[in-house]
Parts: sequence; C-alpha cells; structure tokens
Amino acid sequence: MKRNIFVVALEEQQREELETLRYADQFKVHSLLSVKAAVESPSFSFDALLDEARRKLEAFDGCIDAIVAQWDFPTSVLVPILCREHDIPAPSVESVLKCEHKYWSRLEQQKVIPEVVPDFCGVDPFADDPLSQVTLDYPFWIKPVKAFSSHLGFKIENDEQFDAAIREIRQGIRKLGDPFNEALRHAELPPEIQHMDGNSCIAEQIVSGVQGAPEGTVYHGEFNVHGIIAQPNSVNKDIPYDRMEYPSNLPERIHRQMIDVSRRFLEHIGYDNGCFNAEFMWNEEQDKLWLIEVNTRISQSHSEIFIMVDGMSNHEVAVNIAFGERPSLANRQGVAAVAAKCYIPYEHRDGIVKRVPSEEEIETLTRRFPGTKVRIDVEPGMRLGDLMHQDSFSYRLGTLYVAGEDHEQIEQRYKACLEALQFEIEPTE
Repeated sequence: MKRNIFVVALEEQQREELETLRYADQFKVHSLLSVKAAVESPSFSFDALLDEARRKLEAFDGCIDAIVAQWDFPTSVLVPILCREHDIPAPSVESVLKCEHKYWSRLEQQKVIPEVVPDFCGVDPFADDPLSQVTLDYPFWIKPVKAFSSHLGFKIENDEQFDAAIREIRQGIRKLGDPFNEALRHAELPPEIQHMDGNSCIAEQIVSGVQGAPEGTVYHGEFNVHGIIAQPNSVNKDIPYDRMEYPSNLPERIHRQMIDVSRRFLEHIGYDNGCFNAEFMWNEEQDKLWLIEVNTRISQSHSEIFIMVDGMSNHEVAVNIAFGERPSLANRQGVAAVAAKCYIPYEHRDGIVKRVPSEEEIETLTRRFPGTKVRIDVEPGMRLGDLMHQDSFSYRLGTLYVAGEDHEQIEQRYKACLEALQFEIEPTE
C-alpha cells in the first residue's frame, strides 16, 4: 500500500520534483491547502487556514503518513501543529516560532552565538514616538518581526526617512502581523515577546557581503547539513541578490563556521525532527560572518538546483523525517557540476507589461545553453505593482535555472540569458 504525503501549497513544479525521490513509486502526493490560500492571499486568518487543513485531513479516507512544509509563514507554523496532532515527527511549535519571530530569534541568538548577531532593537511602530526606541546610529534597517521577503523593509538614513517608513509600516503591517499573532497564541511566550507581538518591528545594523546558506536537518538530536547555497555579488549593481548557486564556492572555513553556528543555535532552542536553512552574510574584507535568519523548513527555492547537481530534490529529507527515518540526500548524481536559480529583475518603477519573451525565443535560449529552464511570471496587461511578495528594490519578472561546469560559466550564461530575454514594460505614473 502506498504511503500518503501531504504537501502544503503544492505546485505542479514541485509535484514533478517529488518524482525524483528514492521511492517515489511507493507514495502518493496530495496538496494540502491551495497556493492561493497559503502563499498568495493578500489577507488571511492563520486559525482559519489551520481549521481548513484539519478538515481536509479529517475527511481523508486513508493513512496520513507525512505532512511537509516548503514555504514560509503561515505554512512553516501550520505544519508542526498538524504533525503534532497526527503523531508525525516535527519540531515543537515554540522552537519554530523562535526562528520565525525576528526579534525573538535575535534575543535567543544573542544568548548562544553573539559573535554573529548584528546590533538590533525592538520598535513599536504604533508608539507615540517610535524613534525614541531606536538604539542604533544611522543608517540601519527597519522591518516587521514577520514579513514576506523585504516587504515593508526600509533602509533608514535620517529622521525623515524613519518617519516615512513608520507611516507605511503602520498601513501595511497588520496584513501579516494579525495572522502571526494568531500563530503566537499556539505557544507560551516569554514576557519580552508578549510585549513585541506580530505588529512590532526590529531595527538592525546594516551588514554587507556575500550570502551563504547551509541547508540541513536535525533528527533525534543528530544535526546534519546536506548542502550549502551561495548568493554571489549581483551581476546587476543596483540589485543585491539576484541568483542562488549550488554548491557554494565560499571558503571551506566559512562553510565550517556557518555549520557550527547553525548547530549551536538549533541545539539552544531545542529544535529537533525538522529541516532548516540558515542565511548568513560573509564580509570578506572584514572577514566577518553575520547570521541573517534561520528558516524552519527545506527551501522549495533550492529544490530544482539540488536536482540539477545531486539528482534528487531536497524534499527527500523532509519526507524521510516525517516517515520517522534518518534523512539522507543523494550527492553529485545530477547532470551539472554547478547550478543556479536566477531571477529576471526589473529595477525600475512600476509599469504595465506590454511584451514577454516568446516561446520560440525561449526555445532558442535553451538550445544555446543546455539545461537552462525559463519560467516567466508576468504576461501582457499585468501591472508590476500588483505582483505578490516583491522586494522593495526591484520586481521579479521570472526565474532562470542555469547549469554550468563552474561558477564563472554560470555567471556568463546568466548575463547572456538576461540580454536575450526581451520584455517591454510601459512605465506608469
């Protein structure tokens, strides 16, 4: 009898990725909640989504063998609650929230890995004088304790910019802050977090460098890293991070330091029976490593490049843990020595899409660079400002997956692809 795996917000691309797992013919994959409801909804209730997921699982006529998370909040918190209710191995809700809540996470990090924690402070954006709470010198970042990507994140250089950012944060923070507060009610919070709920902000020291991200698992207390992703300096000078490359080509000693920091933090918060990826920034000039954040799931953004290099999606380890099995991933069994997920950026102002690359143009590009995949996220008539979960500094028109023999070839092919893919966008006022 086939085992049943439920994946929250399953896309067709990910269903195909799951077919690369070792025993894919021995399980059946089901989608739990739609992408629209769990990922793309501009407003939602966490508890309503939880109840909807519960109803679907209760109505299922069969054994529920695994529930897998691959997206950020709300999925990342929904899954451990559902797993607990169905006796499926998963991290505790409290340990997950200690990563999801940016301010709470920094407080916990400061206790055990202070050497990689930027200066920070909490800010109540609804206070009479929010600026009086800031203990950092200009410039600094301010962002909600829970946000999508860099949405409502601002670089602040003076009082006027701070005031403008606070006005915008007040208008938009509750869309995610209110449902995050519903999630926080599923855990026992320390006093300092009870006063810094989901509609609070964190101000942080600005750090710079090259990003690296170990991805791994903790299973019955056994910590393991199955891959490290790197985000090299951008080929577009105005856009900080436009591609993710695997495997990382950062120095091995930096790899070891990132792994050690990740292990110490996860042990400290009691994170077990779960997947993670930890985002770091390494400043080469200062030889200084900074921890950006820890995510409590595999990254579906990494799945395709794991397949290209290792021959298997990172969904494998998430399924292993849910089945109560020691996680392991194939190594270097794929078609490429190096692979990258690259964004197609548009760093200008808002506009209406008039033209996207044709199928013939895309086919020509994939023949020119074998292994390349192109996914366009816009179509004629779309307004860029209506796109969900965009960064504050640019729009993303689509995604490229590029294969190569080394990192230099990846960069060359990425640049060539951007030049070949022609979009027409009419600026709006």
